[in-house]
Amino acid sequence: MAGPVWVHGELGPDGTLARIATETATAARDIADRAGTEAIGIVVAADPSGAAEELARFLPRVLAVTEPVSGARTAAAVAAERIAALARRDGIGYLVTGAGPEGRDVAGIAGALLDLPLLANAIALGSRGDGPTVDESAFGGKQLTTSSFTKSKGVITVRPNAVDAVPLDIPGRVEPADLDEPLALPVVTVVDRVSAEAAAQSIEEARVIVAGGRGVGGPDGFELLRELADALGGVVGATRAAVDAGWIPYAVQIGQTGKIVKPQLYLAMGISGAIQHKVGMQTAGAIVAVNRDPDAPIAEFADVLVVGDQAAVGRALLAALRDRSA
Repeated sequence: MAGPVWVHGELGPDGTLARIATETATAARDIADRAGTEAIGIVVAADPSGAAEELARFLPRVLAVTEPVSGARTAAAVAAERIAALARRDGIGYLVTGAGPEGRDVAGIAGALLDLPLLANAIALGSRGDGPTVDESAFGGKQLTTSSFTKSKGVITVRPNAVDAVPLDIPGRVEPADLDEPLALPVVTVVDRVSAEAAAQSIEEARVIVAGGRGVGGPDGFELLRELADALGGVVGATRAAVDAGWIPYAVQIGQTGKIVKPQLYLAMGISGAIQHKVGMQTAGAIVAVNRDPDAPIAEFADVLVVGDQAAVGRALLAALRDRSA
């Protein structure tokens, strides 16, 4: 039987379990079932109990490692070192983690400590024999590749919203894990911290997204999109072209080099629908596009295409929404 499939229980800024961890846990369960092994979650924190209980809703077994993180040791480095120690002790088939900043660090450090190959930024997972396959986008999203490991071992990082999180019918168990060996990785000196104002609603968790592209015309054009998003109870997103032009912050960029989103409604205003953007939003429940060009690429995959000026259509839609709520 293959070694266990380990899941990094990533934490959010408030110490609760990050949403990406529920998605990677679901993916790991499927990998473990096909390989005939078990999926085990690992939560490393000063107080891992709450997050470990959350993760146990998605995995049959979760190890809680109590490890205070000092200012000189990043959470990712500590988690990676503890995951590697447990994997050396109990064996490993695969390590699954998120493809965000912390998950990438955990994957790189743990993979190096355990001498494991890496498949990064999975946008979909499948199977070949008893091992996983990983779909990745290459060449700026112009090509999709499907890869697998030559041996039944490796590290996989998964993009947010690539997997639907599905809890277990019966929650798993949480076990404390004691590791006596000292942390050995060099400390990292943090010289500065930059905090950005957090949005009221994460774009990756939004049910409605109103996104703008080059056709919005400039920063002023995004004011209309913000009004539409407020009226619909959603958030604003953007293409790389709009972000590169300085019209809107990178934090809301959607696509190959931005966020992958999966809202129930995606309202695309002035977006051509290049493959690099499509990669980030194609799994939305419903895609409604507004574009002057009836032959724009987005017409090929939008559920509804409105041919017209995005500003005029946007103002008419906003008026209708306000009349409806009056």
